[in-house]
Amino acid sequence: MAKTSSIVKNNRRRKLAKKYLNKRTSLKAIARDRSRTMEERFQAQIKLAELPRNSAPTRVRNRCEITGRPRGYYRKLRMSRIALRDLSAKGLVPGMIKASW
Repeated sequence: MAKTSSIVKNNRRRKLAKKYLNKRTSLKAIARDRSRTMEERFQAQIKLAELPRNSAPTRVRNRCEITGRPRGYYRKLRMSRIALRDLSAKGLVPGMIKASW
């Protein structure tokens, strides 16, 4: 189980990223638009830099929904390999059985 503080911090980052998504995309579009003046593009970059750092989607870490483990994460299942193995051993994952040969 991961530290509770790191899980909470990551959830906070998720909320901030969702909150500032529209503003961030519009400012990025203005900053990249070559048809605009240099001053407009520069002002957009400054406003983008003033946004909270944790509102960037790249700062969000993929974590297991069950344990909070950051490594060995399966995106499709949204859980770590260890949690998947425990659930499949208990028979809680449909179609998955323990291999034996």
